[in-house]
Amino acid sequence: MRAVRFHEFGDRSVLRCESMAEPDPGPHGVLVRVRACALNHLDIDVRQGLSRLPIPLPHILGREIAGEIAALGAEVDGYRVGDRVLVSSRQNCRQCLYCRTGRDHMCTQTKRPGLEIPGGYAEYIAAPATELIRIPSNVGFAEAAATQIAFGTAWHMLINRGELRPGETVLINAVGSGIGSAAVQVARMAGANIIACAGSDAKLERARAYGVTALVNYRTEDLAARVLELTEGRGVDLVFEHVGGEIFENSVKCLTPNGRMLVCGGHAREVVALDIIPFFRSEVKIVGSKAYTQQEILNVLDLVAKGRLEPIIHQVLPLEEAVLAHQILEESRHFGKVILEPN
Repeated sequence: MRAVRFHEFGDRSVLRCESMAEPDPGPHGVLVRVRACALNHLDIDVRQGLSRLPIPLPHILGREIAGEIAALGAEVDGYRVGDRVLVSSRQNCRQCLYCRTGRDHMCTQTKRPGLEIPGGYAEYIAAPATELIRIPSNVGFAEAAATQIAFGTAWHMLINRGELRPGETVLINAVGSGIGSAAVQVARMAGANIIACAGSDAKLERARAYGVTALVNYRTEDLAARVLELTEGRGVDLVFEHVGGEIFENSVKCLTPNGRMLVCGGHAREVVALDIIPFFRSEVKIVGSKAYTQQEILNVLDLVAKGRLEPIIHQVLPLEEAVLAHQILEESRHFGKVILEPN
């Protein structure tokens, strides 16, 4: 099969499209023919060696994988060759306390495609049969791949961790990203007022069509000052934050008393300066958010199938164009998800 691998950490030129043997799924696994794999900014961090995760080399990136079953292990029941499936971005043990109590996103023994194990920048991937999610018949492969992390993360952050309520005001940072564009739709469904933040006027105008109340360009405007102006000095109830660096630092200043900031990443800079005064004077909160549960994926995939959520795809590229796909992400040229199609 063909796969895009890197043998050393570095810039996007280390990505190579190579031939290699198909993976063996074993008796309890399946071989999935990859039809679409969505990119994430974490792919860039991993490729550059900045993820602080133990990445085996050579390595295949790709965490959001949609395809069809090409072969079944001898002990697999309930699936047939040709079934359309998502490969879970987290392959959990299903035995630890977290897995047994509905908090499988916190599994202590999880293995993640594109991180600890080979991912979806390939024509085929092997996966345990227990870690497959059926794709509804009216959802395409690219749309399914664009759903899992973007909408799963947005739902877990805003609804589960953030407890977003109707009438509240939320600031969504980097609205042009996959999870940012998904968060707009989830926040709108929750009945929130939405302020979108991005470094591009074009991206902000795209976001307007999805129910955004107000727009802030952090490159040309003072983020905190503009948000306070838009909210008549009150601030926002919730910040959807995944950028880090100065955006994180300025977002704290946007919170109303008792407001909360949800954080799931920090690709711009993970180590930030933090003024602790707002925490004891205004009782603001910073709430960490890690991934999503299997049930949340089923929920958002059902909403996509019903047309209530719309995966936003910026561009679909062939597997051989993985370098270009990384360039698009690194230069922040996208609104929504970038997809690789190996076949």
